[in-house]
Amino acid sequence: MTVLEVIQRSTEFLKNKGVDSPRLQTELLLAHLLNMPRMKLYLNFVRKLSETELDNFRELIKRRGQREPLQHIVGSTCFCGLELAVDRQVLIPRPETELLAEQGWTLLNSLNTQNSALSALDLGTGSGCLAIALAVHCPAAQILATDISGEALDLARKNAARHNVLDRIDFLQGDGFAALDSPKLFDLIISNPPYIPTADIQSLQIEVRDHDPRQALDGGPDGLAFHRRIAAEAAPFLKPGGKIMLEFGDGQAPAIRKIFESQKWIVEAVIDDYTQRPRILNAHG
Repeated sequence: MTVLEVIQRSTEFLKNKGVDSPRLQTELLLAHLLNMPRMKLYLNFVRKLSETELDNFRELIKRRGQREPLQHIVGSTCFCGLELAVDRQVLIPRPETELLAEQGWTLLNSLNTQNSALSALDLGTGSGCLAIALAVHCPAAQILATDISGEALDLARKNAARHNVLDRIDFLQGDGFAALDSPKLFDLIISNPPYIPTADIQSLQIEVRDHDPRQALDGGPDGLAFHRRIAAEAAPFLKPGGKIMLEFGDGQAPAIRKIFESQKWIVEAVIDDYTQRPRILNAHG
């Protein structure tokens, strides 16, 4: 069977299984199997796959048809141009979180002219995506990253080592600010906390509902339990002039603003994501 025939048959299979973008998903899996850039498949349409390649590819397509995320099957994802390992222990980073990372490193770099040590706290680091992106794009910054999951932190350390920033990120296990072993002050507190209302989790895409860790999704009855905690607890950990940047869910912007203003924070901006939905809170004391 040729590359083109495999793509056509597998695309139809994934389409029938309800997988979004079945052609793209097929091509990405095949490129992964053949260890070539996806676009190079188009130069190899007439190439015949060996029996071993076909057997291995059928297994990959079967897993995707069972709605296992592509990122778990290939073992990695791309975040801000960085390849990061992901598995069932961590949330697969979403494109909108790249905007949060960019806002964070832009702030840190703007402070870099002040000739003082720069520091950031990443609460609930998961795969380490935010902490690593900050460290890569702001070489002057030292990052502290926390997570309640030891398995997530193990993966985050490997990702940090892969991008040569492990020496500038301290990973601590614990629940929110309680993970800090001593009082510290930061220029930036950044987080993509859980923000899905508990009752909404069952209606999520199968890839998210059944494969992302629930504790990285469940934000309590209204999705804002972690945002309330951060609003109530963050002030003692920010340097004068420091900022908080948080991701939140669809329709939560008015409630987020109210939560932070009730705790005497000044909401500097609510930033839209790439689909023009309010997504990121930017606040200071």
